[in-house]
Amino acid sequence: MMDAAKFTGILAAGNSGTTGGANYYDLGYYPKLGDGTSMSLDSIQTGTYGSSVAMLLDNSSVASNDSRTGVLHLNGPRQVVAGSAGTIGNSVGHSVFRSGGVTHVLTRDALAQALIDPSFSTEGLCDYEEWTLDLRMLSIGEPFAQGAFGKLYRGTYIGEDVAIKLLERPENDPKRAQFMEQQFAQEVMMLASLKHPNIVRFIGACRKPMVWCIVTEYAKGGSVRQFLSRRQNRSAPLNIAVRQALDVARGMAYIHGLGCIHRDLKSDNLLICADRSIKIADFGVARIEVHPEGMTPETGTYRWMAPEMIQRRPYTQKVDVYSFGIVLWELITGMVPFQNMTAVQAAFAVVNKGARPIIPSDCPPSLGVIMTQCWDANPDVRPPFGEVVKMLEVVQTELATSVRRARFRWCISHPMTSD
Repeated sequence: MMDAAKFTGILAAGNSGTTGGANYYDLGYYPKLGDGTSMSLDSIQTGTYGSSVAMLLDNSSVASNDSRTGVLHLNGPRQVVAGSAGTIGNSVGHSVFRSGGVTHVLTRDALAQALIDPSFSTEGLCDYEEWTLDLRMLSIGEPFAQGAFGKLYRGTYIGEDVAIKLLERPENDPKRAQFMEQQFAQEVMMLASLKHPNIVRFIGACRKPMVWCIVTEYAKGGSVRQFLSRRQNRSAPLNIAVRQALDVARGMAYIHGLGCIHRDLKSDNLLICADRSIKIADFGVARIEVHPEGMTPETGTYRWMAPEMIQRRPYTQKVDVYSFGIVLWELITGMVPFQNMTAVQAAFAVVNKGARPIIPSDCPPSLGVIMTQCWDANPDVRPPFGEVVKMLEVVQTELATSVRRARFRWCISHPMTSD
C-alpha cells in the first residue's frame, strides 16, 4: 500500500476501515483541475462552488451540456526562461473570485510570471524534497490550455520537452485554497510513487505563495481521443487498438496493485508517446482505496462513469474496470461513446435504462466479451485488470496467428516464379 501520510491534511487515518474486503484511505474530495496534451483536460467538477468547467485542447473532448469550454489559440512561439528578470508579456494581473467560480483577468503569462518571480522563495515538498524543481532549469513556452484555476504550458526542463501545469492559489477563498493545496499534494504523492512504462513520468513539482507547479513528460502524440479525432473517428487497425488497450490495462493493473483508484479513466487521459506506447495520466482525482462510502462521485466524466458513481453509491476499484470497457469500445470503433446524447442524457440512460455502447457486428467476439464483462452493471462481475490483461494477450495472439495464416494462404495462391 502506498504511503499516503507524507502530506499533512491529506490522510484521514481515523476514518480508515474495511468495506467489502477492501482497505481504503479516504483522501476526501478535492476540486479537480484537468490537463491537456500531457495531462489531459476535461470537466472540472466544482462541487458546491458551481457547475463544471470544461477545458480541452481541441474540440475532441465531450463534456456535459452545462460546461464552459475554452480553447487557447496561439499566435506563435514565445518562451519564458525561469530565473529571468522582468515581467512576462506586458502586465501582471489579478483574479476576481465570484460565487460559482473564478474569473481570470490575468494576462495569459501572469501565472508563469508568478512562478519565476525571484522575490518569492520556492517552498519545499515535505517528504518529497528530491522532486522539487530547480526553476533555473525550467523554460516555459506558450500556454496551450486553461481552466478556471490554472493553465497548461509546454516547455523544457534540463533540455527535455515537458508539460507544465500551473495552479493559481485563490487569495480570497481560504476553503478552496485548502482544497486545491490538498489536491496538489495528492497528485504529487501519486505521481512520485507511480513508476511504470504505461504511467506518465513525473519530472517534479514546486510551490510558491501564489502558484503550484507540476511537471511531467510531454506526450508528443497527444491523447488517444485526439488521435481518434484526427482519424475523423475512424478506428485504428485492430492490432493497434488491441496493443493500445493492453498498454492501458497493464498500467491500470499496476495502479490497482498499489491499492489506488484512478476514477477518471477515459481516452482524454490516455497519452500517446513518441514510441507509440500509451501512458495513463491525470491523477489529480485519483484515490488511495479505504472506504468507498466516503468517496464522492463528483469527479470523472459521465460518458465513462460507472453507474454506482453516477448514483453516488459506494464504489471500489471496479469503477475503473467499467471505464476501461468504454475505452476499449472507443479504440475498436473510433467513436465517442453515446455521441448522440449529452453527457447528462448518457448518465441517465446508463443508470435507468442499462444503456451501453453498441458493439459492432464485425467486432471479434472475444473483444465483445471483454467489453460486456468490464461494463457489467454488477461490479462483482467485472474482471480485475490482471485478468483483462490475460484476455487481451490471448486476443493479440489470435490476431497475430490469423495474420500469419492469411499471409501463408496468399503466398500459396501467388507462388513466386523465375520471372
